[in-house]
Amino acid sequence: MKTIMRVMVLLPILLTSLALSANTLPGQPVFSVKPAMQQVVASDAKLEVLAEGFSWSEGPIAEPDTGDILFSDVPDNKVYRWNETQGLTVYLQPSGYTGLHPQNNRGQGANGLIFNQKNQLVLAQHGDRRLALFNGFDNGAPQYQTLVTAFNGKLLNSPNDVVQHSSGAYYFTDPPYGLTGGDSSAEKQLSVNGVYRLDGAGKLSLLLDNLTRPNGLAFSPDEKWLYVANSDKNAAQWWRYAVKADGSLGKGGLFFDATAQAQQQNGLPDGLKVLPSGILLATGPGGVWVLSPDGEHLGTIQTGVSAANVALSSDNSWLYITASNYLLRIKLAVAE
Repeated sequence: MKTIMRVMVLLPILLTSLALSANTLPGQPVFSVKPAMQQVVASDAKLEVLAEGFSWSEGPIAEPDTGDILFSDVPDNKVYRWNETQGLTVYLQPSGYTGLHPQNNRGQGANGLIFNQKNQLVLAQHGDRRLALFNGFDNGAPQYQTLVTAFNGKLLNSPNDVVQHSSGAYYFTDPPYGLTGGDSSAEKQLSVNGVYRLDGAGKLSLLLDNLTRPNGLAFSPDEKWLYVANSDKNAAQWWRYAVKADGSLGKGGLFFDATAQAQQQNGLPDGLKVLPSGILLATGPGGVWVLSPDGEHLGTIQTGVSAANVALSSDNSWLYITASNYLLRIKLAVAE
């Protein structure tokens, strides 16, 4: 029976790969704007479909010990696991909504995922309105520990993405996507859609309150800068802020503005990762934007559908992409 079930899991993935040319994904996905694009991804690199059929795939991350890819299906309240041998399996269900705060709650699962410095899985949980730590299973049911759920006595909106600084502090974004009605929801207790810092002692600080839809986060390799994506069609931008010695943020500046492109192509600035070279791989209009550390658009990995987030393999040789109902990957030209 287990063998039959495994074949049933793998078969859709195999059929999906064979059907690649028939779906909406581009056969030639790499669009180069600058010659330096070829140093990141070859012009003839192809997108591979690893799995499909999700409501909205998000938050991919490579598990440190196994290299398996974990990712969220936000509306379906699940985290999936994918690897080369077993294909796709459900890992966590529920992933982000366990029944907390049900009023006007869309019941959505986890969004962004990271492994912290102790190799523990940390989840930005839309539905439960918290940053949480996965604490293993109890009779098959995932158990979560709240890291933070409120600021100044008011519930967070719906934590979206999270990164960890070398100091141990977590930085996360808190747009209103998990609330029915968004900004106008009666359950929205905070007036801002903020960027926060949770330090090792459990103190939560509001770092930014002026972005309309703060979303993806990533540090520069030297941690001198924090990049923040703003997922607003009318302000489709990436911002960059200096990280001070005490962990707070200094002066920020507009890193790249893709608002014009967002009017013409599907997708908005969302999840992002940074290579050791400082090059950004950032989901945006049309796919995954490749941006130099100086804010120069080198090119785009076109996905044909809205791309939500990205993850790097441990050796940075593969880029995994969650895009609409797909889990994709593409071979990078360098392994830094």
